[in-house]
Amino acid sequence: MNENANKKLERQAVRNERLRKVVIYFLLTLWAILVLFPFYWMLLTSVKGYGAYNSEYVPRFFTLSPTLENYVTAFTAVSLGRYFFNTFVFTVLTTLLMMVVVVLSAFAFARLDFKGKDIVFSLFLSLMMIPNELVIITNYVTITNLDLRNTFMGLILPSVTSVFYIYLLKENFEQIPEELYKAAKVDGTSDFRYLWKVMLPISRPTIVTITILKVIECWNSYVWPRLITDDSNYFLVSNGIQEIRENGFGRENVPAMMAAVVVISVPLVVLFLIFRHKIMAGVARGGTKG
Repeated sequence: MNENANKKLERQAVRNERLRKVVIYFLLTLWAILVLFPFYWMLLTSVKGYGAYNSEYVPRFFTLSPTLENYVTAFTAVSLGRYFFNTFVFTVLTTLLMMVVVVLSAFAFARLDFKGKDIVFSLFLSLMMIPNELVIITNYVTITNLDLRNTFMGLILPSVTSVFYIYLLKENFEQIPEELYKAAKVDGTSDFRYLWKVMLPISRPTIVTITILKVIECWNSYVWPRLITDDSNYFLVSNGIQEIRENGFGRENVPAMMAAVVVISVPLVVLFLIFRHKIMAGVARGGTKG
């Protein structure tokens, strides 16, 4: 009797486990559909002809006659190529400058000893409590007074530091045994050489993560570029899309508008798919101490 009861319990446990997995995968599938459907609809609309799209009284979830004409229109009707170039320059320069500031700041807080370091770092972290709207106002006044509106310098300067990234990298640096630093100092190694040869290679996952997140942040930047530039020669892709929607063909030619959005979205999607494992590893490493 006991053996039969145990077998029944085992079979019941197996059925419960299978049922649990079915429910979990069903919910995950449903969530994936909800998340990915807007991207599918954007891509689908971008390959529909202008006439076919306008003739649909009831939206169709497929098309039998896809076309790339909308992508040609997106690049020829507006200066989408210029927007791409501006965004590329802005993203590369901002990310490079920010990584220099973040790496040196995190190293100073993690390894150097100076008077009032803890107080300075606490005050530094308190900056995260300040609403972004207040920061934007002060940055706007500063950049305007420096006569840097409608310049790449005005776009880049307010974005070359990040309290959160400094904190994340500092926590990562502190996981490296301090004995390595002391041994390097005994051998006469300079701080910069130790940082370059030891700390940066060990912290590569976190550094890659910060770099990718900053690239995504710069690529999606909208409020600050919209505020500090009113010259289309300095528009980024996000501002360019808004300009297309308001003053270009966006309101009339929705398929071409969606084509422009697809072109702008693809680089970030590809970047995330390539480095998704490094992003997850870097965040997990940076958030775990000890």
